[in-house]
Amino acid sequence: MANQAAYSVQMMCRLLGVSTSGFYAWEDRPASARSRYDLYLTGKIHAIHRRSNGAYGSPMIHAELSDDHGIRVGCKRVARLMRAAHLQGVWPHRFVITTVRDEAAKQPIDMVKRGFYAEYPDRLWVADITYSTPRRCRSPPH
Repeated sequence: MANQAAYSVQMMCRLLGVSTSGFYAWEDRPASARSRYDLYLTGKIHAIHRRSNGAYGSPMIHAELSDDHGIRVGCKRVARLMRAAHLQGVWPHRFVITTVRDEAAKQPIDMVKRGFYAEYPDRLWVADITYSTPRRCRSPPH
């Protein structure tokens, strides 16, 4: 315990509302199977994160654990273990406008004139760019 040098165990147990015998029983108790498996998973997560040069976040690490290592684990558990280990992926940069429009320049001609109806096939071609956001976690294939 970090505060044991400044405060006695009896005082800390009294302030926290636990018995001293309960504290010592907890201290001597071996780690549970889940916490041992969490340590194993954290080691795998560290290795994958290091191999990606710190770029992978929890969705990519979750996918690699499932696909490459055959480890079935929830994406929220991976995110929790990464938070506890102070690991995070690279965030995409914010969109920054770098072009300043010259209002005095000649504007391109609007050939469609906002009328997106064509009288005949193959007379009017328009395009639309749609960006989709990636899913946070993907499930392993069944």
